Amino acid sequence: MLPNWETTPTDLPKAVREIKKAIRANIEASGRSVEEVFAVVEERIRREVDDVKSGQAWPVIDYADIEAGTADTDLVRRRGCLVVRGHFAREQALAWDRSIVDYVESNDFFENYRGPGDDFFGSVGSKPEIYPIYWSPAQVEARGHERMATVQRFLNGLWHHDGWFDPARDVGYPDRIRRRPPGTDSNGLGSHLDPGTLDLWMTREYQQAFRHLFNGTPEQYDPWDAAHRTTGPQYPGTTMCSVFRTFQGWTALSDMAHDQGVLHTVPIPGAMAYLMLRPLLDDVADDDMCGVTVNQVFPVNSKYHSLLLEALTGIPDVHAGDSVWWHCDMIHSVAPVQDQQGWGNVMYIPAAPWCARNERYVEEIERAHATGSSPSDFPEEHYERAWPNRSRPA
Repeated sequence: MLPNWETTPTDLPKAVREIKKAIRANIEASGRSVEEVFAVVEERIRREVDDVKSGQAWPVIDYADIEAGTADTDLVRRRGCLVVRGHFAREQALAWDRSIVDYVESNDFFENYRGPGDDFFGSVGSKPEIYPIYWSPAQVEARGHERMATVQRFLNGLWHHDGWFDPARDVGYPDRIRRRPPGTDSNGLGSHLDPGTLDLWMTREYQQAFRHLFNGTPEQYDPWDAAHRTTGPQYPGTTMCSVFRTFQGWTALSDMAHDQGVLHTVPIPGAMAYLMLRPLLDDVADDDMCGVTVNQVFPVNSKYHSLLLEALTGIPDVHAGDSVWWHCDMIHSVAPVQDQQGWGNVMYIPAAPWCARNERYVEEIERAHATGSSPSDFPEEHYERAWPNRSRPA
């Protein structure tokens, strides 16, 4: 058994050295070297990168096909991302967008806005661009809409989930909105991923989730296997998500052209194998995990991950009412933009199925909704507490 730390180690460099040494020994006990195991993963990823660069990177599926049960899942499983066309009627999405403006203006949000509450979104450009609101009637309606539940069930069904989560039930994870106006200059967001940080190597359940990478059998690793992902602890951090998301996602509240500062991903769900094994190679210091540490997002950079970044690909044009989804392990970024043409407005709504880990957060969702508070995964801004027209649980 590998050494494990169920809470954040007090001496991080020492713990990193210890876990890397143990994983290396565990791999070598299989009769293969770390370099041989990484080479297997690297070759597989290289083929995927070439495939992404030569073909359709982002699957586009009509909502009607998902509803009818006729949607083709093969490319979605391969790419780990998709655009759902017509998820909501265009008129519905535009009405939600207008109602959010009415909601914040009626409560003097812009006069009282105190600036970004976290460093991560502090560089995106217009102020505000990320609105720290969670309980507008539009957001709550969209989260609980049957068309949202239909897509979430479809996405959850792409996973091997028996016993680990209920694919038919979502916890309704509350998140923020983005409204980026025309003419914006935005620096975007660098390439990163969000499933966790050092806890991915250091906690017992994640060690089981990545067991095939850590025991020398990477051919058996399946990024769609939910086993052990929904039960273990998570190290606290400033950009953490307390729930297990099968997919991250957002719903478009405006039309967005593909070259106007949009989401990019590395559409290779199995790239997680590369990311988890890369720190074990000899060119990385013994107390370094390729820059991964607590209280920050999981970074992806050209020094250690240049092969992966070759496949970084933006979404196609989307329309108000479309939704965009990407596997929870997916590397993603937001491209910079100068003088943006048109609005760039989205509601962040993931797929967060009912499971042991997510059930623990439901109490927090209910408390925050009842009081109009910012949920505990987010900065303590609490703009909505006194707003009379916010959504309430009743």
